[in-house]
Amino acid sequence: MAAQPEKAAAGLADWVDERLGSADFVKRSARKVFPDHWSFMLGEIALYSFIILLLTGTFLTLWFKPSQLPVVYDGSYAPLHGRAMSEAYASTLRISFDIRGGLVIRQIHHWAALIFVSAMVVHLSRVFFTGAFRKPRELNWIIGTIMLTLSFIEGLAGYSLPDDLLSGTGLRITEGVLLSLPVVGTYLSFFLFGGEFPGEDIIPRLYTVHVLLIPGIFLALITAHLMMVWYQKHTQYPLPGRTEKNAVGFPFFPVYTAKAGGFFFIVFGVTALLSAFAQINPVWLFGPYDPSQISAGSQPDWYMGFLEGSLRMSPNLETHLLGFTIPWNVLIPALVVPGFMFTALGAYPFIEQWVTGDRREHHVLDRPRNVPTRTGLGVMSITFFLILLANGANDILAATFSLSINAITRIAQLLIIVLPPIAYVVTKRICLGLQRRDRDLVLHGRETGIIQRLPSGEMIERHEPITPMERWMLTRHEDLRPVELEPATDENGIPRRRVLVSKVRARLSRFYFEDNVPPATPEDLRELESSGHH
Repeated sequence: MAAQPEKAAAGLADWVDERLGSADFVKRSARKVFPDHWSFMLGEIALYSFIILLLTGTFLTLWFKPSQLPVVYDGSYAPLHGRAMSEAYASTLRISFDIRGGLVIRQIHHWAALIFVSAMVVHLSRVFFTGAFRKPRELNWIIGTIMLTLSFIEGLAGYSLPDDLLSGTGLRITEGVLLSLPVVGTYLSFFLFGGEFPGEDIIPRLYTVHVLLIPGIFLALITAHLMMVWYQKHTQYPLPGRTEKNAVGFPFFPVYTAKAGGFFFIVFGVTALLSAFAQINPVWLFGPYDPSQISAGSQPDWYMGFLEGSLRMSPNLETHLLGFTIPWNVLIPALVVPGFMFTALGAYPFIEQWVTGDRREHHVLDRPRNVPTRTGLGVMSITFFLILLANGANDILAATFSLSINAITRIAQLLIIVLPPIAYVVTKRICLGLQRRDRDLVLHGRETGIIQRLPSGEMIERHEPITPMERWMLTRHEDLRPVELEPATDENGIPRRRVLVSKVRARLSRFYFEDNVPPATPEDLRELESSGHH
């Protein structure tokens, strides 16, 4: 009897292979080797959180009503009995109190969204600091930047759907940002909201964007991202035997498939536990949205906090021109600042490639200390983001610590100018210090703490040599030099074009590579030994 199912399965496999030629592809795919490191799980957490979002979101769409039509609530939550509210808010209450498992699914969905964005941010940071964005992975970096940007928009659309007082306050801010656009702002606001705020169309439109448009784009981008990872393979951390032309790791099947399956259930389990014991977004406490009310202490999800902080930090500045008012205090912090942040993020691989002149393929990662300028720029950017994020909660900080909200805002305005450059300088100095320490370890060995007296009476500390693997790790990075300034004329004496661009590139290249500590070489060791030092 047992042979019958096996024979049927074998027959089906032969039938498919004869038509698609899939057997050879499956065999090669199963043997495909991928480098292995715990930090690669960061991207997997983002992927699995997205799958959880799709599953829980499908459940929620069965009962959520994306409508702003007014109804009178008569559900299980007694404090809101008889209150007028939109169908969107009433259906959210019904999911929370009347649908079995509805509340925990709502919370799993919300927590998964936060974990999804957090994992993408940390994963992107890992890719940045280790140089995994370099050729040939620039396109994957752009895809990641686009997905991060879309996740912010998707999150804004998602937590606006319940139509409670908190989400309505966020939509009011969105309307204000749209109105800050000269000439077209009013038209865009009327188009989005379907008339005067809050209109009657914003919830249905956000619903379409949230459950159809952006998830569809995400699926396409994630598919492209995974296909490129499959083709190019993961980058690998520097260890002996790993080069730019090989891949050292484990086969896709059975090792990676087993790990991936188990890790998915771990992520799902942790998200479910978090959702069961940590309440999030209790919309029944906020009440339905009313444009005439405003809630003190309202905060968006963490990933939108930087935008809130940017708005609160901007000084009051307006320009009146040709009958139009240009509110720079909204236009710059809400559109120009985030636009610059995400554009610079997406363009960075090409900027670094142009500045350094390095157009080679890279499959082995950098140690952050060995690229101090890039590491300093990364820490500077994170510092800038965190200051904006903290200022987005200036009212909470003021109430919690009994401080003046104006004083907190003034401090944030000062820190946003002073602290990021300080973070850059301190980080770069730390990296250069670690480089010098690595060089000393290679040349002199590890300090033992044992003091030895020489026949001459001199007191020295005894050093012990480091292991060959440690020596390899500390000397494998390249000593890259700045790009030289091209002469003003070519070999025929003809003036070169774009001389100014060449000068800018040479100066930026010097800035990028200045003070780098070269790794110790065998010549340095021989010179040290010949001079009598050990």
